[in-house]
Amino acid sequence: MRQQIVRAIGLVLQTSRPLTLLLGALTVLAGLLPAGIAWVGAQLVDAVVLASRAGAEADFSPALGWIISEGLLVAALAGAQRGLNLCQSLLRAQLGQRINVMILEKALTLDLAQFEDADFYDRLTRARREASTRPLSLVMRSFGLAQNAIALLSFGGLLVQFSSLAVLLLLLAGLPAFLVEAKFSEDAFRLFRWRSPDTRRQLYLETVLAREDHAKEVKLYGLGPLLLQRYRDIYKRLFAEDRALALRRDGWGFVLGLLGTATLYGAYGWIAWSTVQGQISLGQMTM
Repeated sequence: MRQQIVRAIGLVLQTSRPLTLLLGALTVLAGLLPAGIAWVGAQLVDAVVLASRAGAEADFSPALGWIISEGLLVAALAGAQRGLNLCQSLLRAQLGQRINVMILEKALTLDLAQFEDADFYDRLTRARREASTRPLSLVMRSFGLAQNAIALLSFGGLLVQFSSLAVLLLLLAGLPAFLVEAKFSEDAFRLFRWRSPDTRRQLYLETVLAREDHAKEVKLYGLGPLLLQRYRDIYKRLFAEDRALALRRDGWGFVLGLLGTATLYGAYGWIAWSTVQGQISLGQMTM
């Protein structure tokens, strides 16, 4: 999988280096800004609490400055997200065209025997079908993972001032759910590759049953019910595999997600107790 991601990033870079670099910069920005917004929000709450204690003579300008700062950060985060969507849309079209041209150029150099090889034809069909989606999807998932990692590290930097142990517990609590998602994503990919012949048979049956150039033979020999039943059997088998995988993934994800939720609210309760004891400010608690 790592090699596929590296090759996909290389393809995207070759397609449009400026867009790819902009995508990377926006990913880093989108990962850092949430922690910045949280920190500014904490300063805002502390400024409001301080001003409320001063009564009618309170100076509201510090709180106003934090409000403006937070608004600017939120606007920057919205702009970064829009920029990511724009880069993805532009890259999808360019990358799909580039890969399709590469596939067609390669097809021109192949022998007839290679087209008649079922395994090779399956790979060629998958390549054409996934040309505009899979490479960019791998890149976007990798960048999304990097964005989440940056956000996690930046929030961890804010929380470590309260307790390094709490940060460690939160990281460990989220690790099982991440491992389960990675495991079942790999299983889904393997399942998709393994059942490619069945998908091709189903597509062939659709063609035979629905195309006008096959209708005469199907009617003449009464093959319609037989072919339709085979089509249904393939669907039932594919659906059963999808359902079993989805049930396992969502079941384990839910159970381990509960562990992460319990740990999160346990840490939140500890932070609330520390606020009541005066160890941290109200603004720091809301952060």
